[in-house]
Amino acid sequence: MYDMQPYLNRIDEVIEKGPFKDTWDSLSAFQPPEWYKNAKFGIFIHWGIYSVPSFANEWYSRGMYIQGSREFDHHVKTWGPHKEFGYKDFIPLFKAEKFDPDAWADLFRQAGARYVVPVAEHHDGFQMYESEISRWNAARMGPCRNVLGELKEAVEKRGMVLGASSHRMEHWFFMSHGRDFDSDIHDPMERGDFYWPAMPEPKNHFDLYDSPPSDEFLQDWLVRCCEIVDRYQPRLVYFDWWIQHSRAKPYLKKFAAYYYNRAAEWGAEVAITYKHEAFMFGAAVPDVERGQFSEAKPYFWQSDTAIARNSWCYTEGNDYKSARVILCDLMDIVSKNGTLLLNVGPRPDGSIGPEDQAVLREIGEWMAVNGEAVYDTKVWRKSMEGPTLVQEGQFTDGADKVFTKEDIRFTAKGKYIYAAVLSWPEDGQVNIRSLSRSAQAHLPLFQGIIRDVDVLGLADKPVWSREDDGLHVSAPGMKTDKPVIIRVTVD
Repeated sequence: MYDMQPYLNRIDEVIEKGPFKDTWDSLSAFQPPEWYKNAKFGIFIHWGIYSVPSFANEWYSRGMYIQGSREFDHHVKTWGPHKEFGYKDFIPLFKAEKFDPDAWADLFRQAGARYVVPVAEHHDGFQMYESEISRWNAARMGPCRNVLGELKEAVEKRGMVLGASSHRMEHWFFMSHGRDFDSDIHDPMERGDFYWPAMPEPKNHFDLYDSPPSDEFLQDWLVRCCEIVDRYQPRLVYFDWWIQHSRAKPYLKKFAAYYYNRAAEWGAEVAITYKHEAFMFGAAVPDVERGQFSEAKPYFWQSDTAIARNSWCYTEGNDYKSARVILCDLMDIVSKNGTLLLNVGPRPDGSIGPEDQAVLREIGEWMAVNGEAVYDTKVWRKSMEGPTLVQEGQFTDGADKVFTKEDIRFTAKGKYIYAAVLSWPEDGQVNIRSLSRSAQAHLPLFQGIIRDVDVLGLADKPVWSREDDGLHVSAPGMKTDKPVIIRVTVD
């Protein structure tokens, strides 16, 4: 069993000597990195053992042990009784024979991504990187590849930023249902075992006090997270839910102080993203899972969603969003001071499926023309206009949003205001009401001088005029189902 104490001592020493202490008062000095605020678009990657069964979603390792669930029935029918073929028996089948980190990085760069966040460890407890803490990792088993390390090299070689995500905290209870019947999950267990600790699942996952994780588990969590920091120096660490548990708070503060202090030693800007108020506001960057805010925020935030609606990992029969839907969300998020982290689920062999590839390439083609309205931009004095309000909150991306030609999102950079028309009309006639001219000085939102108007991606100059009811733009030559960027030069 791995001796955690030397690492725990080192964590305390780094916190003691560094500028950040493990208190909310100290951690509130955190500032989101400029690279992060300017990037606007990143790629999330869910790939692991759960990709092998390719059924239901990335929670297969939990569902397959819940008697009566469709995952349970599917598992018995396809793989046999759990006592004979448990979750760990997928590891030898996870060969990743087509995993090519350079090809992945090329595709992500082509899509216009500025940062890449692979899942380093999911709820199942299998590390996708070389580790001294547990032998249950991809460098020693399955593909025998240091996935995170190889992706770091490929991503950074192409000028993108590497992040890493940890979903380890949920492992406290994730395999617990296998104890309810004769399966390969049973006592005795000790730290270092693949299924450990498999404790009872909370009745309500959002209960901040139910099924409290032990100090031993939380210390193990802390050391695992700090090892990722030390070995791979990610510029972003993403945490999934359940870290908001009351027992986790001291360990979250220790991790943040350690990570921020190590980054200060490297001379690097880093960030942590979180959900459900796990961190004190201002100590890290808030994240909205599969959703967004309805209005612009004065603080920087992130939305994470997936190309597939039904799963974060590859499954047979995934329901894929279109590039148009994703690009509308991107412009809505960026206009509101956010960034979009878009998930891809590679196949178990390490190839990225044609559906994901097609969407990413479409996004990349659009970004090649319109990226100036996305990258390095700031919020304008108004983020949006139009009748369609985006539903606020998590898990609101199940259905496509229906936008009109009046739904416009704004960004700004230098001498330009960018107006993203989310549903371009067939006749090419658009009116931007927020840029109107009025004889009454107190009415206009924008009282500056408009020097010129262009439509990105259109060779011909549009016809435009600024009237009392708005900036009228005519560009009948533009034909597309994706957002159209009107670039307004101002003085």
